[in-house]
Amino acid sequence: MKRLDTVNVRPTPEGCELALAAAGPFSRALAWAIDLLLRLFVWLSLAQALAVVGQAGTGAILLSGFLLEWLAPVCFEVLWHGQSPGKRVLGLTVLHDDGTPVGWQASFIRNTIRFVDFLPVGYATGFVTMLINADGKRLGDLVAGTIVVHASGPTAAASPVTDGVEAPPFPLLPDERKALVEFAQRAGALTDERALELAMLPTPLVEGLNPSDARARLLRIANFLLGQR
Repeated sequence: MKRLDTVNVRPTPEGCELALAAAGPFSRALAWAIDLLLRLFVWLSLAQALAVVGQAGTGAILLSGFLLEWLAPVCFEVLWHGQSPGKRVLGLTVLHDDGTPVGWQASFIRNTIRFVDFLPVGYATGFVTMLINADGKRLGDLVAGTIVVHASGPTAAASPVTDGVEAPPFPLLPDERKALVEFAQRAGALTDERALELAMLPTPLVEGLNPSDARARLLRIANFLLGQR
């Protein structure tokens, strides 16, 4: 019998591997229900406020419903690190198949195809699709090349623990990119002393910097390599 929550190892463009804990249909359904209730609450509040405007208010009510249903999920996923409010409550996040943060195009595609996943009623097609493929993907994820994973825990895709991005000052070899990404992913588990010691090893990248600044720079470059902008 297929497990409803699976762990999948994915290679990244940098040559390292990420263990992604794919979310099953039940946790995803609960996240969707939370999002639906929130959208419904916002829409009813707007409808009540706009009802006094008359015919123009009716048009605004319909437009707000459309934007909440189709545009809001995309904006949340891209601007909120792959999470809608429901996904954040459940600890889920949307990523590209290679473990990089989801972008506008992929998020738009996966959300637009929700109407197919909904058929014939109650997301029946999407539910069945999630049950029969190893990554727990609905049709929108299959087409967009995305996966919904648990955002916390040891099997989730790790993220560098610093803000900001910085492009490498010169082209890096595959092994060098891999080493930087792995350093960033493990930085949170290292002691401060060990992390600072390791940060000083790639001399061409950190020459002239103190250990703390060197670590911060390496993490910013890792953010860049992982597709953050």
